[in-house]
Amino acid sequence: MTVRNQLKLLPFATLCVFVFFSAALCQAADPATITFSLDFPNSSPEHYSIAVQSDGQAHYESNGKISADSDARDTYETDFKFSAPTRARIFQLASQSHFFSGKVDSGNKKLAFTGSKKLEYKDGQHSTSADYNYSMQPPIQQLTTLFQSVAATMEFARRLTYFHRYQKLALDDELKRMEDQAKRGDLAELQAVTPVLQSIYADTSVMNVVRARAQRIIAMGAIPPPRS
Repeated sequence: MTVRNQLKLLPFATLCVFVFFSAALCQAADPATITFSLDFPNSSPEHYSIAVQSDGQAHYESNGKISADSDARDTYETDFKFSAPTRARIFQLASQSHFFSGKVDSGNKKLAFTGSKKLEYKDGQHSTSADYNYSMQPPIQQLTTLFQSVAATMEFARRLTYFHRYQKLALDDELKRMEDQAKRGDLAELQAVTPVLQSIYADTSVMNVVRARAQRIIAMGAIPPPRS
């Protein structure tokens, strides 16, 4: 099930409860923060982390090779804001998993290694975390999928930023891959990378076909205005 379909299953009443819960936390001196990190040597990226606060403000950072066939490496950091449904979903799933305070890893040593993962929860009174490779708990599985989909989106932003500055001819293939993955529902929070896409669209030195593709992805990530 894609992240897009998971969010559609979130009941409206539950969404309202968690939006209210998040809003209340935002007013506290120390807003709650959930952090997901992954370390996977020899992959791209080798490390990344996503920290999201209860008000939706988030920070992403990663480091590794620009692409599998390139020796170029960089460190990427950016701030963005989660959409309200995704933010509510994250804190709902964290609550269902007891804020990562119990056993999370499956303990099955025969499973393939897919990266060292860590989930952390912090607020003014609590600090809990769990390390795992694979978890049998559905809330943890859904959180992992969601955060990995967000990271995939942010990694496109990382590569597009690099290519736009140093290798403009690579933009077309990269944006085509991004558009295809977005259509499949493999990416989440497209609106978070709108500034990167807008900078490409506004650059008249970039091919028109590339600018048009950037514009289409911007439209795919647009958040509809609230109903009056």
